[in-house]
Amino acid sequence: MPWNPEQYLAFGDLRLRPALELMARIPTQEPQRIADLGCGPGHITALLAERWPTAEVTGIDQSRPMLDRAAADFPVLSWVEADLAAWRPAEPQDLIFSNAALHWLDDHPRLFRDLVAHLAPGGTLAVQMPNNFAAPSHRCAYAAAAAGPWSERLAPLLRPEPLLAPQDYYALLAPLCGQLEIWQTEYLQVIDGENPVADWTRTSLLVPLLEALPLAWQAEFEAEYRARVAAAYPKTDDGRTLFPFRRLFMIARR
Repeated sequence: MPWNPEQYLAFGDLRLRPALELMARIPTQEPQRIADLGCGPGHITALLAERWPTAEVTGIDQSRPMLDRAAADFPVLSWVEADLAAWRPAEPQDLIFSNAALHWLDDHPRLFRDLVAHLAPGGTLAVQMPNNFAAPSHRCAYAAAAAGPWSERLAPLLRPEPLLAPQDYYALLAPLCGQLEIWQTEYLQVIDGENPVADWTRTSLLVPLLEALPLAWQAEFEAEYRARVAAAYPKTDDGRTLFPFRRLFMIARR
């Protein structure tokens, strides 16, 4: 199952908020080259270009459907298809921005050292990553993955702890940067729908899991997951669903 821009944007407002909060904390500067890693459908890339209209802004993603949507909606910006783990800019960047993407990559000590090395002097690395992997939304996926004939196929894809602890990012980045800010926020998201947490994760957490399964198993696995997650997030008295979601932010200036 490839990444689906339409489904991803169904929760666009909730996914936009942390990006705006990250952007607001970037030190005042006039970057000339900006890279948006994991740009998805490009709406946040466009906001970066709006804030810094004189900058050369490039959106980078490894999903062709996402980039096609970005190019259709924002044709004046530059879009590059690339493996984020292997991305290397042709020139040092004044701002490397990444919203909800780097948690998909492994070996964060190497990754973050490389990203800082790609900054121009005085450049900024601004990153936001979901840090909700111990929540029921994710634990239900791990349990559903272990509960059927697909368990061996899905086991290598489960990543229950893809992030370092915040203090480990500090230890990693502090020697490389002149300024460093790290914080976490937990949003109490109020969402609508019959099983809205399952709808949310279908556009993110479940994408590689469903993609790894043959069609005969996809519906069965997803039904198993949806039943578990619906029980984990019962509706409130007003018929809505509360979905607490923690995110980790960091801004490192070289």
